[in-house]
Amino acid sequence: MRKLNLLMMGAALALGMSATAQTKWKLDKGHSSVRFSVNHMVVSEAEGTFKMWDGTVEHSKDDFSDAKISFTVDVNSINTDNERRDGHLKSDDFFNAEKFPTMKFESTSMKPLGNNKYELKGNLTIRDVTKPVTFQVTHGGILASSRGRKAGFKATTTINRFDYNLKWDRATETGGLVVGKEVEVTVKVELDEVK
Repeated sequence: MRKLNLLMMGAALALGMSATAQTKWKLDKGHSSVRFSVNHMVVSEAEGTFKMWDGTVEHSKDDFSDAKISFTVDVNSINTDNERRDGHLKSDDFFNAEKFPTMKFESTSMKPLGNNKYELKGNLTIRDVTKPVTFQVTHGGILASSRGRKAGFKATTTINRFDYNLKWDRATETGGLVVGKEVEVTVKVELDEVK
């Protein structure tokens, strides 16, 4: 009887281990984007993108609640459709891309909120500053395709650029900032399951 119980426990453990197998995803860069928006001259917004980035998602639970997310962005790939402005953003007034060429995000938690919504927390590093940040995430679902499974997510947050030493500061005639302090960040990703 004891032997049978041990065999059943072993089988249950084996089943549990297979149920928690790690699933890994990589970015489909052709169907993903990293965008930002910031107030300009108080009355409008300036937008931009980063053209080069990479990232992975790993999890063992089907609901992604234990997901580990790692994301890097090449600062030199910034594009606002204005070469002069892009050059200024790469300078020490903002990113100092020569000294700090990479931004990085590492997740610390992925909390399901229901209705395909999540709260993603992690540490964001820009320049030499690392601070906690929270993204609001919408999960678009998972699709089985002829090339394997795909998953989609949209993540948004707002950061204060001064917190990360993106320090350029000039006031308009009415006292507002030429470039706002709050930056809206939107990351849209389509992921391919790694086989």
